[in-house]
Order: sequence, then C-alpha cells, then structure tokens
Amino acid sequence: MDWGGTWARAAVVDRQAAILWRSQVRNAIGGDRAQMLEAAGGLVQQAIAWADKRPIAGVGIALAGPVDATTGTLYGSPHLSPLNGVSLKTLWEPVLGQRVWVGNDANLSALGEFHYGAGRVELDQGHPPRILVYLTVSTGIGGGVVIEGEVFLGAHGLAAEIGHMVIDRSPGAPRCDCSHLGCLEALASGTAIARFARERTLSETSIIPSLATRGNGEITSETVFQAAGEDDALAWSILEDAVQALAVGLTNILHLYDPDLIVLGGGVTVGSYGLDTLGLLPRIQSLMLSRAMSQQYKECLLVASQLGDAPGLIGAATLVWKNVGTQRSVSHGGTEIRGGLT
Repeated sequence: MDWGGTWARAAVVDRQAAILWRSQVRNAIGGDRAQMLEAAGGLVQQAIAWADKRPIAGVGIALAGPVDATTGTLYGSPHLSPLNGVSLKTLWEPVLGQRVWVGNDANLSALGEFHYGAGRVELDQGHPPRILVYLTVSTGIGGGVVIEGEVFLGAHGLAAEIGHMVIDRSPGAPRCDCSHLGCLEALASGTAIARFARERTLSETSIIPSLATRGNGEITSETVFQAAGEDDALAWSILEDAVQALAVGLTNILHLYDPDLIVLGGGVTVGSYGLDTLGLLPRIQSLMLSRAMSQQYKECLLVASQLGDAPGLIGAATLVWKNVGTQRSVSHGGTEIRGGLT
C-alpha cells in the first residue's frame, strides 16, 4: 500500500516487481481516523482476496509522513494527521493474518527506484549507483536516501525530510503545512503551485490569465502545467519559481549526501502534465550543478522516476522482500471485519 495525502493505493506485486492487481480509494475530505482506516483497510483486504491461493510474503505500507521504522508508528504527518500515533503494524497484523512492515513513502520509493527503477537502469548500463536520493514532488515533497542498497533512516527513522528544508527565510515566505515558513514543500509542491496560481490570478488584474477560465474554474497544479504546455506566460512564471526553489533544494542535497543519482518522482514530476513532460528536468539539473561547490559534484545524474506513479508500491513490496528473504508465508488471508478494517 502507498498511502498519501490524497489517495490510498494498494497493489499485489510479484517478486519481479510486476504489478498484478491494483486499486485505490480517495481519502475522505475531513475524514476522521476510523473512516480513513476503514476505507484503506478494506482496500488491503481486496488485495489479499485477489491474491486468493497465491502465497503472500507480507504486507508493506508506505505512509506520507515520518514513521518509526521499528514500531511502524506514524508521527507528525501534516498530510495524514488523523493517523498520527497509529501503528498499522500493531493494528493490522492480527486482522490480516499477515506480517506487516511500514515505512515512510519517500524512503520506500527510494528503495524501489534503487532496486527496480532508475537504479536498475543505471546498473544495466554499467553504472551501478552507490548513493541514490529520491525526491517525490506531489501534494507535498518528501525524500529518501539509499546507500549501497539500504535506506538511510537516521537515529529515529526520520531522516531525509527534504521537503522541510528552509529555502526562503524572508518574512513574507509562504507557510508550510508543518507550520514553519519557507520550506521547499511550501514553494514547489503541487499544493504550492496551485496556491500561487490562485493568488496571482486574483492579483494580476491587468491580464485575463487562461488559468482562471479553464474547466470548472478550479485551479490545480495540473491546470498550471496544462496552461504552460499551451505557452501561458503566467503559468510559466509560476513554474519557473518552483524550478528555482527545487534547484536550490537539490543543490543542498548534493552537498549533504554527495549522491551519484537523484531521482525525481511524484505527480508534479511524472504526471500526465509535469516537470518531465514539459522538459524541465535538464534546466533543473543545470541550475543545480551551477551552484555545486566543486567539479566532483557535477558527476551526479538527475533523472525522472522509472516506476511512474508506482515507486511507493514497489518500494513497499521491496521492504517486505528485504525482511522475509526467500521465505514465503503459507497464509492466504486474514480475518474479515464487518464494515472494513479498523
């Protein structure tokens, strides 16, 4: 399962990282803990039911927020706040009849990309990465670091919260969902892009931006990318601000981790309309490398996710495989709870 700020996605994934079945459910707007657990838990049960008599190795769950890697408890997530303090491992293992592992979504996406995505591509081309940094740019911004095939978790499992590095220290910097000012997430996430677009269509009255007249009038980050694809000047201006912020953040990553591969994923990067679609990754890399302190940093490669919208799912499956090795569970299902999992 890959459970983000907007959707909970579940899949059945085989040992070659092929997705055999998948489905998703939108998080209820304003939903409480019980509602969210019931909807997502029901989705996991659907996946187990689809697997039928196939042996199940376990359940991996990628969550949008800081996760204690030992207990599987979510802490301080601004995007899944009703689940803060909940250990899905403790809650769901007895119900599902399966072993459950939980991790941060960006950490697990990094793990999936290293073993089955961009890292595998580089390996096949004779350039195996030693350090891969993954950045997901979506509703929020998260990060993960994989060193020699293992996720770098930090002292408490909370490392690489890249979206909350401060980029703008000015008094007028936008406030992030974490409550602080000027975070990368508040400047370059899909949520931020949409917010800036709404603000500017209201303030720039001397023009009639096409952004304000699209579809049902709701301005989203996808609206901005679509308009940019049609050469809308305001949309390009908004995206340029996001690109500049990302370039600063990525330069910080260069200096912190000295990676040989940086992977950008998430809907803002690899969606139907996104940074990769508009060809903006070379510009981001150029800006990033122009700020690099020394020539050696410039050997780092910046690429788009090779797993599309599924790095979290593949990474969650990889977490299971790394924990169970070649063992296979003989269990085929769990206990059905009326009304869904709670």
